[in-house]
Amino acid sequence: MFKKLLSSKKFFLVNLILFGIIAGFGLALISFSCSTNVNPGAVRAQDSLQEDKAVMQLEQMQNSFRNISASVLPVVVEITVTEIKTQKAPEVGGWPFNFLFPEGAEEDGGEEREYRSQGLGSGVIVQKEENEYYVLTNNHVIETADEINVILYDTTEYSAELVGRDERKDLAVIKFTSEDQDIPIAKLGDSDGLFVGDWVLAVGSPLGYVSTVTAGIVSALGRRGPEQNINDFIQTDAAINQGNSGGALVNLKGEVIGINTWIATSTGANSGLGFAIPINNAKKAINDFINLGEIQYGWLGVSIADVNDDLAEALGVDTISGALIQNVYKDSPADKAGLLPGDFVSKINGEIVKDYMDLSRTVGDFIPGQEVLFDIYRYGKADSIEVKIGERDDSEVIASNYMDLWPGFSVIPLNDEIRDEIEIAEDVQGVLLIVNDKSKAQVAGLKTFDIVTAINDRDTENVIDFYKNLNEAGSKKTTFTLLREGNVEMEIGIVP
Repeated sequence: MFKKLLSSKKFFLVNLILFGIIAGFGLALISFSCSTNVNPGAVRAQDSLQEDKAVMQLEQMQNSFRNISASVLPVVVEITVTEIKTQKAPEVGGWPFNFLFPEGAEEDGGEEREYRSQGLGSGVIVQKEENEYYVLTNNHVIETADEINVILYDTTEYSAELVGRDERKDLAVIKFTSEDQDIPIAKLGDSDGLFVGDWVLAVGSPLGYVSTVTAGIVSALGRRGPEQNINDFIQTDAAINQGNSGGALVNLKGEVIGINTWIATSTGANSGLGFAIPINNAKKAINDFINLGEIQYGWLGVSIADVNDDLAEALGVDTISGALIQNVYKDSPADKAGLLPGDFVSKINGEIVKDYMDLSRTVGDFIPGQEVLFDIYRYGKADSIEVKIGERDDSEVIASNYMDLWPGFSVIPLNDEIRDEIEIAEDVQGVLLIVNDKSKAQVAGLKTFDIVTAINDRDTENVIDFYKNLNEAGSKKTTFTLLREGNVEMEIGIVP
């Protein structure tokens, strides 16, 4: 029986499988032991290969920076400006001599003398028409200049003249004439495609060091700048100093994606906080300067503001991204289209409105006469209104003052902090007023910190009530029931 078992096919197969497993295990052990005995020379070769790859990657980046610099430096110019001033020179026989000897004193002082004040900045050659070259720079570089000169990368110097400038965007275009047809023109990129962390190079003439290139990254996007400037700035840690203003901020393709404009510093020198105007903010301005001599702004005819969490909740919206229309100019494009005080603008032509500055920039870049769709929240409900954009005329806006602005104030919901601050009882319901200077509301007698409790005898318990009652009054006389200084009740009527 045992012999039968040994001679059976099944027994043979089982032994064959066991032998295979044992042999495989043995080969694995041998292979593992061989693999652990690594040749030291092979390790050094592998490390050397890794080092070579790292060096090659660094060299590729270096070559990239070289190529960018070579392509961009010729399109960035140095701008020198001269401001000519006159001032009366002091008389040799001035005070105290004219006090001691009044008969010999000159009433008008000495002769007028001319003084020349020098300034420096940078610019970018952005366009050419026949033999005229147009240079984009900052308004603050040339705004007081009586003489402007442009110095190219090859040190050729030209006299330049102002084409147009704008304080709100801090942009200007100057031009020079040259028979040289080989002067290169900058490639303008798309600043909307930037991301935080992107490599950028800053090119200009900081502190008079012409054709300087510095490198860094995009540190932040959408930064607010100095007061009255409507740009949203690119922040970079690429070194920017005085004299860089008007120069180029470029991406790794060598495209200009910003115009270097200002720095945040406590010493006057670079501290890693440089700011550039996105080139997309400047593209329309370039064309307007060349074709019209000034920027043509679109006009909506409203006063706007950001909202905080409390006000957003009071308005019935679930976001603070957007802008609140506080007041509307009479007969403005907004008024004619039906936008009302209290409307919260969330999108324009389908694009999200980030804040009130974003709304102002967006509207300003529209062409007068353009039909634009505004997505809004009114009394907490979504709606949309089409508006035909007007043309901003500063002289008209200033002349109209605030008398055509309705209602002439903004409102804030009451909360515990406000109640404690102005001593308002907990059972009082209404909204707090912040009144505009020189408005109809102020002229009629409304004051900041008044509490509106009713409009045209309709209870006004919250912000939505306020705007509903205000807007439903239409063009009729609107009577506000107020609490002043916490307890004095009065009524003031205003005709819109």
